[in-house]
Amino acid sequence: MTKLSVNINKIATLRNSRGGNVPNLLQVATDIQNFGAEGITIHPRPDERHIRYQDAYDLKQVVSTEYNIEGNPIDKFMKMVLEIKPTQVTLVPDSIDTLTSNAGWDTITNQSYLSEVIAEFKSNGIRTSIFIDTDLKLIEAAANTGADRIELYTEEYATEFELGNNKAIKTYAEAAILAHDLGLGINAGHDLSLDNIKFFKENIPNLAEVSIGHALISESLYLGLENVVNMYLHRLQ
Repeated sequence: MTKLSVNINKIATLRNSRGGNVPNLLQVATDIQNFGAEGITIHPRPDERHIRYQDAYDLKQVVSTEYNIEGNPIDKFMKMVLEIKPTQVTLVPDSIDTLTSNAGWDTITNQSYLSEVIAEFKSNGIRTSIFIDTDLKLIEAAANTGADRIELYTEEYATEFELGNNKAIKTYAEAAILAHDLGLGINAGHDLSLDNIKFFKENIPNLAEVSIGHALISESLYLGLENVVNMYLHRLQ
């Protein structure tokens, strides 16, 4: 069974927009796990515009499932991850001003660098994953870094699926097959949603985990909106 890890960055964005502690990030993480999710994902960025570095430490106390921390392994990020020791660290090549993740690693050019970073995380008992595109040469190079897993960057799949192009799944399936043959576990994430997740799961062999945030939180707001509006109306009668 493929595990669902819920990215709670958007909850932190909502909290930060008003100040204070509503919604309560730790309570949301606890509730999401109680609702059945098998993991919590966060992606702190240097400007802390959503998840704050302190959040990462605080969440360690309430995440009882898998704890996945994503980010670019700059010094501050590495120090934090090594202190927290989450279940998994997912390495993402975000620049400081990136709005959202928009590319996977060039594992050929950065192979030596990634190997050093991954070795340090693994020596501390942290599972490692590399955010990556479907280029098979990059998958092969990822295996040479010592990583435990890859996370397939699925924005292109989601875009093509919405346009009705189901054939876009082919390159992802081929990448997953090669990764498995090379001994890599397979994660996936970015723009996966209720609309496209079933088809993706059915066509990607050995899919261990998906990390879903923006779509899941947006869908939760909409699917829960009617219920909350009616709860207010009931109280105002």
